[in-house]
Amino acid sequence: MNINSSRKYPGVSLSAGVLILLAGSSIAYAEQGEKAEEAKKPAIDTISVTATRIERATKDVPKAISVIDSEQIEGAKMMNIKDAIQGVPGVLIDSKNGGYDVRLIIRGAGQKANYGVREIMVLRDGVPMTDPDSFSRFDYFDTQDVERIEITKGPGSLYGAGSAGGTVQIISKSVFDSTGDRIKVGAGNFGALNLNLRVSGDINNENAMALTASHRRLDNDWRRWNEFDTTQAGLKHGLMLDDGSTLESELSYSEANLQLPGSMSEEQYREFQDTGEQNETQDAWKHSGRYSKILFFNSRLEKEWGSLLFKPRIYYNHWTHFHPVTGKINDNDDGTDVFGTDLEFVHKHQLLGESTLVAGVTARVEDTDNAKKYEYRDVVTIPFGPQAGRIIATLSDAEGDLMEVQSATNSLYGIYFQESMTPADRWLVDVSFRYDHSRFDIDTDEITAFDYATGKYVPGVGKYKIDKTFNLLSPQIGVSYSLTPALNLFGTIASSDQVPSENEIKENPGLDASTATNFEVGLKGRSGRWSYDTSVYYTNVDDEIVPILLDSHTSFQNAGQTKKKGFEFAGDYEVIQWLRLGGSYAYSDYTYDDFTELVNGKPVDRSGNQMPFVPRHQYSLFADYRHPKGFKARVQANSWGPYYMDIANTEKYDGYDFVTNLSLAYETGPHTVSLNVDNLFDKLYATEVKKDARGKKYYSAATPRAAMITYSLAF
Repeated sequence: MNINSSRKYPGVSLSAGVLILLAGSSIAYAEQGEKAEEAKKPAIDTISVTATRIERATKDVPKAISVIDSEQIEGAKMMNIKDAIQGVPGVLIDSKNGGYDVRLIIRGAGQKANYGVREIMVLRDGVPMTDPDSFSRFDYFDTQDVERIEITKGPGSLYGAGSAGGTVQIISKSVFDSTGDRIKVGAGNFGALNLNLRVSGDINNENAMALTASHRRLDNDWRRWNEFDTTQAGLKHGLMLDDGSTLESELSYSEANLQLPGSMSEEQYREFQDTGEQNETQDAWKHSGRYSKILFFNSRLEKEWGSLLFKPRIYYNHWTHFHPVTGKINDNDDGTDVFGTDLEFVHKHQLLGESTLVAGVTARVEDTDNAKKYEYRDVVTIPFGPQAGRIIATLSDAEGDLMEVQSATNSLYGIYFQESMTPADRWLVDVSFRYDHSRFDIDTDEITAFDYATGKYVPGVGKYKIDKTFNLLSPQIGVSYSLTPALNLFGTIASSDQVPSENEIKENPGLDASTATNFEVGLKGRSGRWSYDTSVYYTNVDDEIVPILLDSHTSFQNAGQTKKKGFEFAGDYEVIQWLRLGGSYAYSDYTYDDFTELVNGKPVDRSGNQMPFVPRHQYSLFADYRHPKGFKARVQANSWGPYYMDIANTEKYDGYDFVTNLSLAYETGPHTVSLNVDNLFDKLYATEVKKDARGKKYYSAATPRAAMITYSLAF
């Protein structure tokens, strides 16, 4: 890529110019600031472990990374992970259904998921929440047990097996930390309820325990069929030995229930904008939802032998779900078992200056036996005419005749290493590589199937087997150079292969893994009064897996090549004591360079079209006030620019401007009272708008103004 070609890449050229301007002004400011009073303040930075598996200040990480700290998380009501993440540049996150569901997209990766998160590795305390086929759910993630959240953008993470979009790691409160013990009670409109209890303590000099319990509920009575509730309990144990070794283990149970309301037609969306209520949907499937039960265990050890640190992890996850969706009801009564381990070594030595080697092996197996799909029992059909028998509405989510029985085993085995070196003063170099072997073994007996074109159940194909393997590579080299004590310049080249999911392979057994290669340069600045992160990137994706929407059904095919060019900025400044102003901005230009879409079996050239759903401009502004006497306030306004609704680029949705969230809190002694108001000015807009190949539009409404008052007692 030639970033000097302003005619070919005007956005990237402008971004590069902004980087150069920032570098020059920051160096001048830093040099002058050494004599100024504010330069006496220590630089503000947070620690990250996700990008490199090594504890390191974010300024020194040669990669685009964002960290949401504990103070910001405590200020949010945390009914959903988006409460903490929204506003991060290059990260599109929102909830279509108001519960634990999110649509999470990092630099265009992840938008093929209609439900859950794909193409992005999600971890909790170093343990993958992402299945071997790249699917992540948040139903067993307790949003009330979070210390910080780390986001790395783009391919190349040592954690990110088969993850082209990036990595999200949720760091929970440590079992050895008793400062987070509390009782928390919150209530709000739309039937919102948020309850949390954490109790911890030392059993003796070596052992510590922590118990957490949470319950969250939303009636969402502004919309039909959209109740949500989740109940979670967790027990943590920590063992600290005399030699400094630690063993931390956790056992948790979650039960989560979420009704999925479906999309609106354009006429129904206009009615929602007039009334603030969604009384109906255009979908035939009126009773979609996901109701799950999850048992989760993990244990991780840290033990040192001289210059060698050994960090093994083991984990187990058993989940069941009842999941009515378009055309079928998924019932996984026998459950799915996920077994995994990660054996990590860290070795400090001398190579090119002080160096650290991180290496390890990892293995995960997901096993599902006798997962069943059923027809909907109670349906309304067209009684006569050429479309007689077509299902136009469901009356319940009761199971009808058996459609399918499936057993599947998805496995992932990998090795990884990273050498971090300091070849000269001010220089840091990371060289890493990860290799994973992924295998899908799927046995299916399809008795009947749902035909999306006719809207009827039809005879299935009987027994069939899918056996596919993928070899996934993820190399990276990153360099960071300290221009001044306050300013770092970084550059990175990274690549990752992206495995298709199990459902995508079933839809299209011929899918290939995609490969994303990223080139990026950026600046990170930290001082006592200001901080910022900014970068310019170019990502080339070969064989991008593209979702094709038709008749309310999503299929998948590979695009030849996609090019992604972007610029990101996030920064803040302490204008007066205790008050910080800040904001973020992302410019995203994502184009299908070589793509032929199959529409009704006919090839249509989409080369040169923009990727749908991703806005060209995304920006956020905030003001954050924290007085030492205990009063805290934060106001943040988020905006998404227009984006195309479909691959054909026939129409744009206008996006939304300055959707504002407010949080107020007062803390005195162990008592804290807070008020959170989302969508303060009650804007009625859509979180997602799609258009299929026939021109049918699908609108998903955003939640109107929602307020919650919370009382917390620390002890």
